[in-house]
Amino acid sequence: MSIVVVGSINADLTVNVERHPFPGETLLGGGGGITPGGKGANQAVAAARLGSEVFLVGAVGEDAHAHEATHLLIDAGVDLSAVEVSPKPTGLAVITVAADGENTVMVVPGANGDVGAGVVDKHAALIADAELVLLQGEIPADGFARAVELAEGRVVVNLAPVIDVDRDALKQADPLIVNEHEAQLVLGKEASPEECLEELLAEFSSVVVTLGADGALVGNADGIVRIASPTVVAVDSVGAGDAFTGALCHRLLKGDSLVEAAAFASRVGAFSVTRPGAQPSYPNYSQLRLENGAE
Repeated sequence: MSIVVVGSINADLTVNVERHPFPGETLLGGGGGITPGGKGANQAVAAARLGSEVFLVGAVGEDAHAHEATHLLIDAGVDLSAVEVSPKPTGLAVITVAADGENTVMVVPGANGDVGAGVVDKHAALIADAELVLLQGEIPADGFARAVELAEGRVVVNLAPVIDVDRDALKQADPLIVNEHEAQLVLGKEASPEECLEELLAEFSSVVVTLGADGALVGNADGIVRIASPTVVAVDSVGAGDAFTGALCHRLLKGDSLVEAAAFASRVGAFSVTRPGAQPSYPNYSQLRLENGAE
């Protein structure tokens, strides 16, 4: 049972600051190191570290950042045979992390902009054979729509960032995963997370709204359930949503219900914020120290 992630691969440039700057303000920061990132790559690593067989459809450049962007994918065992090499630079994310762990992210797509319908079509058989196809919002909309069209297994979408994609393609998501801000953007209106979830369920068969330290809301035909998050001391929230998404997909393939998978994913997301970086913070099962021999 395999997961095929069709998504982005980035090099993350991280700067640590006491607080986020105001517009026009200059602050001194620390860090400045490059680590692997990209929502597609992050979610692939999160699922692979937990034991899923994961393939990644994406693109990197021929620049020095390509190695930095992919070495933890390789270490986690993600199959990169469907990753194209582009003349464009490897995608770059510039991340600022404040002392309270809150972050802001600016993304330069680079080679990720190549992952349109043409590149997706080159890997049609791989996508069609997948038990689960996982998508985000960091590739072109036509690549997103084509991947959904090709998928014969379950489609999971973490629409982050919220881009303008074909609505019918988006509705194939089971579940649609968004945070509370993205939920409002998908709906095109301001509303509470609970209100957003109820309205989204009129269009989608299942929805997960993540709430950071407050856990998540899970909704489907069985109703709406609030999932609590473990209480931890946050060091860096970068990539926590991706840890959640990758872990949720892993557990769905193990046969968990959506609520069960989201409860497990909340633990993985909470674990990830206790360590710096995105992919470097993602756990395997032994690190989670799961009770009762859970797999």
